[in-house]
Amino acid sequence: MASPLLLLKDIGLSFGEKTLFENLDISIFKGDKISLVGRNGAGKSTLLKVIAGIIEPDLGSRSVQTACRATYMAQEPDFSKFTNLNEFVLSSLSEEERLSLAFDHIAEIMAEELELDLKREPKKCSGGEKRKAALIKAILPCPDLLLFDEPTNHLDITSIEWLENKLKTFNGAIIVISHDKAFLKNLTDHTFWLDRGMVRSLDKGFEFFEEWQEQVLADEELERHKFDRLIESEMSWLHKGVTARRKRNMGRLRRLKEMREVRRNQIKTPQNVKIEISSGETSGKIAIEATGVSKSYGDRNLINNFTTRILRGNKIGIIGKNGIGKSTLIKILCGDVIPDTGNVKLGTNLTPVYIDQNRAELDEGKNIWEILCDKNDQINVRGTYRHVVGYMKDFLFDPAMAKTPVKALSGGERNRLLLAKHLAKETNLLILDEPTNDLDIETLELLEDVLSEYDGTLLLISHDRDFLDAIVESTIVFEGNGKITEYCGGYSDYLIQRNNIEEPSKKATPTKTASEKPQNDVQPKAKTKLSFNEKRDLEILPKKIEELQAKLTDLEKELSDPNLFNKSPDKFNQYTEDMSKYQEELDKAEERWLELEILKEELGL
Repeated sequence: MASPLLLLKDIGLSFGEKTLFENLDISIFKGDKISLVGRNGAGKSTLLKVIAGIIEPDLGSRSVQTACRATYMAQEPDFSKFTNLNEFVLSSLSEEERLSLAFDHIAEIMAEELELDLKREPKKCSGGEKRKAALIKAILPCPDLLLFDEPTNHLDITSIEWLENKLKTFNGAIIVISHDKAFLKNLTDHTFWLDRGMVRSLDKGFEFFEEWQEQVLADEELERHKFDRLIESEMSWLHKGVTARRKRNMGRLRRLKEMREVRRNQIKTPQNVKIEISSGETSGKIAIEATGVSKSYGDRNLINNFTTRILRGNKIGIIGKNGIGKSTLIKILCGDVIPDTGNVKLGTNLTPVYIDQNRAELDEGKNIWEILCDKNDQINVRGTYRHVVGYMKDFLFDPAMAKTPVKALSGGERNRLLLAKHLAKETNLLILDEPTNDLDIETLELLEDVLSEYDGTLLLISHDRDFLDAIVESTIVFEGNGKITEYCGGYSDYLIQRNNIEEPSKKATPTKTASEKPQNDVQPKAKTKLSFNEKRDLEILPKKIEELQAKLTDLEKELSDPNLFNKSPDKFNQYTEDMSKYQEELDKAEERWLELEILKEELGL
């Protein structure tokens, strides 16, 4: 067996009284593409720095293969010592490598592919430009081990896909921390889960993580009953969130499908119809109507003759390259920027809340409780008063953190607090400009839940493909040169529709004559409808799923008796066996139902 590139043995690290790791072992081999995941505050970034050799552990050893070269890209790279991006990029090279023109040439090629000017001063660059430079710096030396901490932050989708393709062909090992689930699914083949001071390893990519995580947590829950002991309260809380996610996703999939069908019909409505908006319930159904909108800055044509009608409750995604005009379009649609031509009409009684990508700063002198509701104990959550501690739990804050000052919070915790503050406001028009930047996966899942239940109108600029697929019912796409098109569905739906538009020209190929065609060259007929069994399964599975969920709920109540094992071991063993059996049946039923729903949608039924 090949020896590892890098080996961590019995690693221990503490900050004050808080222990991050104990007896931690990690082996990294050539070719591994590893996603490093874990709850916010678990210590993922710290562990990556230990792997990189930036932080020395309190206990244990770090062994690296002779001549193994590693490069590390931090969440916030330091550009302060460099006059331009090119100097920053080349700083990862040795003196000998800097004398070689080959590396300059490679850097220029990557910069051209990313549409990045390496002559620019860092202080004049956007977050996306700095991120691109940091990626080039990390990849340029062709290291044996690449360590990335949130590499997709501030990148547009085109740049993220460029990075995916670059890393798929990379021969060395990769460890990546990222909130971008689509990126992790497309790239990784191993998963490290940092959980309560230990690392669990899965020899599969992130695509299989949630299913594996749920099984691990379910097994631990059963063990808790068997040995009549309590796991820490945090574990119980997390388990409830994970097991509930599947149930929520079922309903969300149904609702999202219905909304997309409605939006598809709305998009087909003739776009030259003009509706005058006045006071009253009927006019309030239209949130925004834009007709023939165009906007240029100098020679740059950002928006050319764009028309849309957004109804109350629509959830609209907006995508495009960085700097192409997405934020400008948002401001035009909200009435903050006047278009050069065309006209925008806003619905009556709109109460917009706008969270821009730079985020308003939180008062570091206040604590979580004060940020959310000042000195009171109730917070108005879009018209409904709730106790602040209960609302905090919705955003994954433990009640004990209520009096924690903002200055003591991690970056992810600050982002969660800011979202909690803004999303509590009463609004029927919510505008989010790249809300996923700097958020961990757990917070993204939370935000998905909140936005899926939101009954107002949503305008969402995002480069997170998985996030868009989970929330929006149509997607406005900047195609370039001012052209903007609206597609029904999320990002994946947009790709399918775009490919269908491009495909006809590719299909015009010469057909074979009968004499040229092999006798056994029989083409299978394309599937156009569901089979009898598939239709039957679609009808009966929802009821079966509900029944299994009810059985599991009943068993959980029985097993919650801490004295059950002592009173009746046979009952306890039977209940645990039944619970495992019903959970397996439920997983299969839900998976089958989702497969059939997706097939039904693909067939246009």
